[in-house]
Amino acid sequence: MALCCLELAHEALAPVRRWLPWAALAVVVVTALAIGTFGGSGGPRSDEDRTQSLAASFRCPTCRGQSVADSDAPAAVAIRSEIERQIDEGRTDDEIREFVLDRYPRSQQVPPRSGLAGLVWALPVAAVVIALFALGVAFRRWRVVGEGRGPSAEDRVLVERARGES
Repeated sequence: MALCCLELAHEALAPVRRWLPWAALAVVVVTALAIGTFGGSGGPRSDEDRTQSLAASFRCPTCRGQSVADSDAPAAVAIRSEIERQIDEGRTDDEIREFVLDRYPRSQQVPPRSGLAGLVWALPVAAVVIALFALGVAFRRWRVVGEGRGPSAEDRVLVERARGES
């Protein structure tokens, strides 16, 4: 009797066991996206960290492919010193970004996360989710189609006849 109950419990948990790895993967992906989006640093940043972070978020107006943090061009040095000056005055990161973008409108290195430019952030995530869903549907179809196919009794008889003739 106990063995029968164990077998029933095992059969009842089979669907749960099949989806459990997928649920765990979903939890990991959502956690990684949340940490990446909302940041993982817990404490306050130093002025040097703020300066480096802000300088890295702007393109050098005179260099190709370099950020203000990486460039030694006079314009980049001037922007870095202006960032440091404004941090010393107690301005917020958003105020400093706004100031630099007013003076150098095309210097934003990272696209904004809102408005139409927010699609730069949203479309790759949506594409990955759709691709994973499509793969799951395809694997499910292949499994269902594969289970119904197999040699029939007539096919087996034909194979046995062919083996016997040779």
